[in-house]
Amino acid sequence: VQLQACGGGLVQAGGSLRLSCAVSGRTFSSHVMTWFRQAPGKEREFVAALRWGSARTYYADSMKGRFTISGDKAKNTVYLEINGLKPEDTAVYYCQRGNSYETSPSMYAYWGQGTLVTVSS
Repeated sequence: VQLQACGGGLVQAGGSLRLSCAVSGRTFSSHVMTWFRQAPGKEREFVAALRWGSARTYYADSMKGRFTISGDKAKNTVYLEINGLKPEDTAVYYCQRGNSYETSPSMYAYWGQGTLVTVSS
C-alpha cells in the first residue's frame, strides 16, 4: 500500500490546516487509518485513528479538542484537521493503514515521507 500525505505548510499560531492522506489500493471496512507525528528531536507519537467501517474515532489525550480525523470512502482518503495550531504542533505528520487499532508507531514497518507542518509564533 502507498500512503501519500500532503497539506502541510507554514502556518501562524492560531491558524488551521487540513492534512490529507490518499491511500492506493482498496481500503476495507476492517482497516484502521491512523495519523502519527514526529516533532524535531522527539519520538514519533500517535495523534488520531479512524475505523474505516464504523467511522469510530480515537484521539491521543493531548490531541482531543483541536484535532479531527475523518475519511472519504469515495476518494479513499483520510483527513486530519488541526485547529488552533500551536508552535508545539510543528512536526512531520504521517498516516498509516492497519488491520487493527494501534497507537504504537513500532507496529508499522514502512513509513512514507509524511507532510511537514511548521507553526510560527
